[in-house]
Amino acid sequence: MADALADERAFVGELVGDRPAAWDLAGELPVELLQKLGAKGILCAEVPAAFGGLGAGSLDNGELTAYVGGLCSSLRSIMTSQGIAAWTVRRFGDREQRRRLLADLTGGRLAAVAFSEPEAGSDLSAMRTRISPDGGGVVVDGRKKWVTGARYADLLVVLGLHGDGAAAVVVPADAPGVHVEPIAAPLGCRAGGHANVRLEGVRLPASSVLGGGGQPLSMLFTTALTYGRMSVAWGCVGIIRACLESATGHAKHRRQAGRPLADHQLVAGQLADLLVAEQVSTRVCEHASRAWESGSPDLVIEAVLAKHVSAGHAARSAATAVQLLASAGAEDGHAAARAYRDAKLMEIIEGSNEICRLILADHALAGVD
Repeated sequence: MADALADERAFVGELVGDRPAAWDLAGELPVELLQKLGAKGILCAEVPAAFGGLGAGSLDNGELTAYVGGLCSSLRSIMTSQGIAAWTVRRFGDREQRRRLLADLTGGRLAAVAFSEPEAGSDLSAMRTRISPDGGGVVVDGRKKWVTGARYADLLVVLGLHGDGAAAVVVPADAPGVHVEPIAAPLGCRAGGHANVRLEGVRLPASSVLGGGGQPLSMLFTTALTYGRMSVAWGCVGIIRACLESATGHAKHRRQAGRPLADHQLVAGQLADLLVAEQVSTRVCEHASRAWESGSPDLVIEAVLAKHVSAGHAARSAATAVQLLASAGAEDGHAAARAYRDAKLMEIIEGSNEICRLILADHALAGVD
């Protein structure tokens, strides 16, 4: 599988080239690029071959995600969204839904996943979006906030209340009553297609509700979010690797006081910190991916740990890279400047640093008599 994904990695590299800086400045990714990557199965590489996917394991997909994250975090964020959508369909969809929707997601159609609401982020009890039975179908009403990839999406996977439980419903982005409102000039992942979404009396067939609905909201949320945390964690590894490459290249060739920057001990110490951050983050992500592949009962906590550790290291590494590159790294669009903004966002999405710490603390306390 590693050799197979090497081909996909080369395909991504050829399409992306040196264009991420321009995408970041413009705040937009080319839709045709996303469609090409989607049609190759790269945006959700873990989908089994039986459904048109690449059938990648978590480790291989993680390294592919890190590679894309090192090139362009906005593009990686689309991979995360598409991957969450595919995983949600695989986990909760019935046989016909898996057959139909996974073929869409590996055939060039793009998806976004709508979790958060204006008053409901980590507090699931505040969710207000409703998926209500209506004759032979359902009606969806609600507001979703900061939906990554919504600007480009053909399909929206919307989580909401359904009967006494919850459900994930697949909503065509062009359905009557769907209003996608792009977020202007986001801090990070500027080209990630972030948008707020209003759903006003959106009528859909009952077959749009994955598995018929009625699942516990916490289970739906945690299942989808665990995939997202894994993807973000690996994307952060890519950010750190890009920072390490930029900083070491600059420090080796930039001269100060008659010698390379790298010969100055304070600079050398910062380069060492970058290497440590890359190695630690890689190892914690590998550990989480092995837990995913083995079906470990500790998977949820390992994903939280990987995301928390990698996001923190990415934010600090980006700050270090900008400090070392100085004015060169402070130019808008530069890889270090992009990393600085993108990495900060990684400390917020898919569970903020504070939420991750609370989850990890609860896990530690659970082992104490």
